[in-house]
Amino acid sequence: MPPTNVSDPRYYHKVVDCQWACPAHTNVPEYLRLIAQGQYTDSYMLNRESNVFPGILGRTCDRPCEPACRRGRVDGKPVAICRLKRVASDLRDDDISALLPTAPAVKNGKRIALIGAGPASLTVANDLIPLGYDVVIFEKYKQAGGLMRFNIPAFRLPASVLDEETANIIDMGADVRYGTNISSLKSLLAENYDAVFVGSGAPKGKELEIPGRREGNSKDVIHIGIEWLGSVHFGHIEKIEKRVLIIGVGNTAMDCCRTSKRLGATDVKVIARRSRPHFKASPWELEDAEEEQVEIVENHAPKTFIYENGKLVGMEFEQLEWSDADGKQKSRVTGTVVIPCDAVILAIGQDNAFPWIERDIGIEFDKWEMPTVDKATMESTRKGVFFGGDSAWGPQNIIWAVEHGHQAAISIHQHCESKPLQDRPPYGMNLVSSKVGMNGWMYSNDYNPSPRAKMTHEELVKRFSAVNVEVELGFTPEQTAREVQRCLNCDIETHFEEKLCIECDACVDICPENCITIAPAGDEADLRTRLSAPATNMSQEIFVSDGLPQTKRVMVKDEDLCLHCGLCAERCPTAAWDMRKFELVIPYAFAGTDKTEDRRPKTETASGGIR
Repeated sequence: MPPTNVSDPRYYHKVVDCQWACPAHTNVPEYLRLIAQGQYTDSYMLNRESNVFPGILGRTCDRPCEPACRRGRVDGKPVAICRLKRVASDLRDDDISALLPTAPAVKNGKRIALIGAGPASLTVANDLIPLGYDVVIFEKYKQAGGLMRFNIPAFRLPASVLDEETANIIDMGADVRYGTNISSLKSLLAENYDAVFVGSGAPKGKELEIPGRREGNSKDVIHIGIEWLGSVHFGHIEKIEKRVLIIGVGNTAMDCCRTSKRLGATDVKVIARRSRPHFKASPWELEDAEEEQVEIVENHAPKTFIYENGKLVGMEFEQLEWSDADGKQKSRVTGTVVIPCDAVILAIGQDNAFPWIERDIGIEFDKWEMPTVDKATMESTRKGVFFGGDSAWGPQNIIWAVEHGHQAAISIHQHCESKPLQDRPPYGMNLVSSKVGMNGWMYSNDYNPSPRAKMTHEELVKRFSAVNVEVELGFTPEQTAREVQRCLNCDIETHFEEKLCIECDACVDICPENCITIAPAGDEADLRTRLSAPATNMSQEIFVSDGLPQTKRVMVKDEDLCLHCGLCAERCPTAAWDMRKFELVIPYAFAGTDKTEDRRPKTETASGGIR
């Protein structure tokens, strides 16, 4: 249960929501502060500790941190955390090689095999190479990046960004064997690696077996989404028919429809079984597709491919109406419709493909032919074999693959040290009591009413001129300054000590949001009816102090409304209110072990500490 007493240190864990929402726990407030000070290189390096690929994720992340951002509770739009990661990447110093982790002169004698050079495997390499491991990466293609390179179009993620950030890891000393396809895990295990990590992704697109799928010239005009995107990347496909239907409405479908527009399609429709609230695609991906004049058709289920004289001319769809019955969504067919088309791209999901993993080597698979993997340690049922990224539990976003890599690296290090994998380095926090106040903050703490910065896009004519023209142009310095100031400073926390309170109510009087109440004690439901401002967000608990020394009343704070402006701490005559700085301490395989020193570059943070 979350704490209900604001003097409980766990309170600070609850509040900095954006950090906990990100799987890799990026230190968002700290790098925003550094960006505000123009310290783009410092911000990039701080960001890189957790997410490893700031430039890549600054363009492609699914942004799990942003829905948790408290700014969204104020004006409906969170801080553009993802795009500010890109700012730090784009504006940093050209040469950061001296700041990157390096391999030690003396290795530890352990050899680790990584299958696939995607984000999960590269994160493992990033964490283990500084510890002295010899890391061998087997990559079937001629370039690193995995699905980041072959299935995210260049108009979203330029090759130059991928090349640079993957090279930052590989150049630490990884032995990458390009053009090497692993066809037998048993054979690889026979080479006596100390551990093996499988980061091969989910490379198999799902099929749609309905009438007409195998008729006529279907092999030329009906494509599997991720395979088609890969063929476009390699230059095997350079054009597509004029009328294209995309079946599915995930992010891969958005990449397919937008790529189609760049290869000559003029009429592109995305077909979805459900209505927009149920789409898997990110809202911004949908907006970008519609900006490029892609039509999205809701509540249609594929029924039949239609041919004339052996040529695909359309698809028949069932029109669906959805209702809620017994808590479950059910559909009924209200009619059928034929939509003309010349080509179809199937983007209805991805599957793992493990024909190269023998079933007699101690790795168990479930009924969906997925490996059984421990969610905490990333280890399979065979000791010393680990999985991560899409190969572990199916398609997720890149930041999850990064977190899997961090956790797998910890496990591999524990495994090689003959220590229990369940003994994980503890998450910690640093809470600095400093009476920060109004004038001692690192950057402006005034509430900035500016709306969320709008990303500038390349004009339509130019972006359609080539498949590799990047659409998003990044934030200007002026946009960056305004966007950073929208942050509500979640890492500067209000801290209350009952024993110092004289119940003068000065904090209540000065609070601009009326989020502080001093009232007789009661249960939560009762207290919510007696607050200075109604606590309408029931998902955010209110925080309640112990009894105050004078009257035994309690101090109640509604964190949902608090702007962290510091006025209560500035006004309090007894320092019962304080402003304290929260810093999340995140463990990695290359830090915090009892046998190896932390080989990360030591850089001074804005707060004067050493990270």
